Amino acid sequence: MSKFITFEGVDGAGKSTHLAWFADALRQHGPDVLVTREPGGTPLGEQLREILLNQPMSIGTEALLMFAARLEHIEQVIKPALQAGKWVISDRFSDASFAYQGGGRGLDWSKLSQLEQWVHPDLQPDLTLFFDVPVEVARQRLTNNNASLDRFEQEQADFFERVRAGYHKRVQQNLRRYIVIDAAQPMDAVKQKLEKIILSL
Repeated sequence: MSKFITFEGVDGAGKSTHLAWFADALRQHGPDVLVTREPGGTPLGEQLREILLNQPMSIGTEALLMFAARLEHIEQVIKPALQAGKWVISDRFSDASFAYQGGGRGLDWSKLSQLEQWVHPDLQPDLTLFFDVPVEVARQRLTNNNASLDRFEQEQADFFERVRAGYHKRVQQNLRRYIVIDAAQPMDAVKQKLEKIILSL
């Protein structure tokens, strides 16, 4: 039976690093696994990703473009894969919009809820892994990475504090769907936690 699993966390939490390992470990147990990401996942979504990560825009435009890319992602990638019996793992989904545009940018959560209800009224992840890490640790990791930072990654610490708080608010609203992972731990400790999750699935 197919499952839809999402990875969430602030920039620098380490979720993307663990996602590839998690997908490979899951495949060893049998499931056909599709890995995708947001914003992105489709040719149009990847074009919108470039715009979203690099072009300044209003908060409303940012939220609408995120959900536009998401709708395309759901229709072209996620739903067809789930219907084909695959397990789908996505690096971010709608929780990120509530955390970043809602928590970080301060957009009214009711507007995001309306977009969520419109774009995927009948689809929610079966499981969301939230990689939680203190903002100062996440920012240090980004600095050490030496990669060029997109316009979200360039935001100040208080922005990421609000994003993290947004994630925690979202967790409290969806306790049964979330597993919170202490991503400040050493990588091996996080992998041990992920191994237990895979076995439970």
